[in-house]
Amino acid sequence: MADFYIINEYWFAAIQLVLAMFGVGATLTSRDFRDVARVPKSVIIGTLVQLVAIPLAALVFISTLGLMGGIAVSVALIAAIPGGASSNFFTYFARGNFALSICITAITTLACLLSTPIILEMLIGDYMPAEFVMPRLLIMREIALTLLIPLSLGMLYLYVFPTSAVYVSRWCIRGSLLGIGLIAVGSSIAGRIDMEAFGLGSALTITLLTLVFAVIGWCSGRLAGLKRADCSAIEMEVVVRNVNLGILIKATLFPAAVVQTAALGDAVLFALLLYGGLQMLFAACLIVLGRRSATAQATQ
Repeated sequence: MADFYIINEYWFAAIQLVLAMFGVGATLTSRDFRDVARVPKSVIIGTLVQLVAIPLAALVFISTLGLMGGIAVSVALIAAIPGGASSNFFTYFARGNFALSICITAITTLACLLSTPIILEMLIGDYMPAEFVMPRLLIMREIALTLLIPLSLGMLYLYVFPTSAVYVSRWCIRGSLLGIGLIAVGSSIAGRIDMEAFGLGSALTITLLTLVFAVIGWCSGRLAGLKRADCSAIEMEVVVRNVNLGILIKATLFPAAVVQTAALGDAVLFALLLYGGLQMLFAACLIVLGRRSATAQATQ
């Protein structure tokens, strides 16, 4: 089982990501974009926070704490990936602006075709092994094949089969979560997830990073004077990141079968899975706070 996972790690990562993006696409219509385009301020702020503020915060985070090696790569990768598929559903549960969340996810997903390799190069180029060359074209190809094409096909499915799209989307998202679970199990069996090797200090660093992102998301919309529902959507987009994509990039850059970078890849995988768990906890808190705020606002 361990050998099977190590050999096929890339396909575990790719399939779960394709399922996630197809599921998101099956919830998207052109109407979602038109509604937000009428008042573009919120989507512009949300997109700029994702593509500019978060990478800059990660740069300060890495420099201030003097992070090196796997933990520095982990922070950079988490900052470089866009909002995740789950952010849309969590925004809905928090009574935020669902259409805005979808638009920010879609725009940042498209933008990450260029932004993710650039951010990674900017943040961690100096932390990689001397012989390492950032495969920018490879990352762009992977994003196109596993994000953009499944997203487009999901939208096409919704257009052709609108009655079953919600059902299909739900099971695709569940399949993606199952895929992440299998990655966690496979990595554990293969000895790739080792809390002792990762270190308590690194775990606390990822926890602090999650908190920093939550604060940035909370402040950005409110400082811009946006409505509560829009603020809720931006908060969720910033905190709930596309860990699925991060795992695929990790599998692409640091395959488990390559001994030379296996330790670095293990640290990055552990950090991604840890962040994935932490973002769910933060999202649950945001849902509770968002629903309370929406109820209080409705009773005024």
